[in-house]
Amino acid sequence: VQLQASGGGTVQPGGSLRLSCAASGLGFSIWTVAWYRQAPGKQRELVSSITRDGTTNYIDSVKGRFTITRDNTKNTVDLQMNSLKPEDTAVYYCNVRLYVRQYWGQGTLVTVSS
Repeated sequence: VQLQASGGGTVQPGGSLRLSCAASGLGFSIWTVAWYRQAPGKQRELVSSITRDGTTNYIDSVKGRFTITRDNTKNTVDLQMNSLKPEDTAVYYCNVRLYVRQYWGQGTLVTVSS
């Protein structure tokens, strides 16, 4: 199983970025897919997830600003991030989970700074 994340970068506060994760080596459509992030000196936290039936979940701090989507025909999951804040700065990781099995992508750095 491979998860390839892309789309990180540096953006000013209020800006937008779109992260993308491409999965291979698994039956993507049945897995719950998620984005986690880890800021310097902090624990990794779940940002957003989307289940096989399209049910989404967000942490409170990103609700209304971030949108997670998946394309089961392309085996991809995207995270559209709008109105970015400095506190969104972190390494973002793609994750797939099915019951007790899970896999992680390599992470992509998002920096929000003026």
